[in-house]
Amino acid sequence: MSRVETVATGAAGARIERLVTSGTFSLDGGTWDVDNNVWIVGDDAEAIVIDPAHDAAAVAAAVGDRRVHVILLTHGHDDHIRAAREAADLLGAPLCLNPADRMLWDAVYDDAPDREILNGDTFKVAGERLYARYTPGHSPGSTCFVSPTLGAVFTGDTLFQGGPGATGRSYSDFPTIIDSIRRELLTLPEETAVYTGHGDSTTIGAEKPHLDEWIARGH
Repeated sequence: MSRVETVATGAAGARIERLVTSGTFSLDGGTWDVDNNVWIVGDDAEAIVIDPAHDAAAVAAAVGDRRVHVILLTHGHDDHIRAAREAADLLGAPLCLNPADRMLWDAVYDDAPDREILNGDTFKVAGERLYARYTPGHSPGSTCFVSPTLGAVFTGDTLFQGGPGATGRSYSDFPTIIDSIRRELLTLPEETAVYTGHGDSTTIGAEKPHLDEWIARGH
């Protein structure tokens, strides 16, 4: 059974929770088993959900009776979005995606996302704000969400513990993801917690010294 874990709590009482769900990721004719991090930001009354992957019922159970303002999608790969419409229906919340990933969305759904995410958009919940930062590379529309007061950034598959997300598949580009990470993420305070789309969390300070190694390694 999936378990919800509180990973951080802000001074104003908002908290960050993680739910891990399991399923598959398919692209370019291949399919892989994956575990995804689902992030819930809010308090006992309201929340924002980021990337409700694989198991909409588990996400709804983790949210409980809280009001969900929006569901934010970091990008359009099918492991992140395939359960998103069902989750939106269960939670009564609009789905938001950067329009540059619309072709990935359209490979899964016949309808459109409910709202577009554009660089600089602000999302409010439980006295906190999440700011959208456009970080293409892993996919054309990849977007991260920064909460300065919670000291957090939700990076989807753009930045992981140990380096950038994969860029060896369709619609991805290694120089672009490196530029996005350099400009939009490594400029954050070093103590900023990095909450990723898969695997363990890290910090900006832990990853920043390794940029040149990532570039030398390539995708």
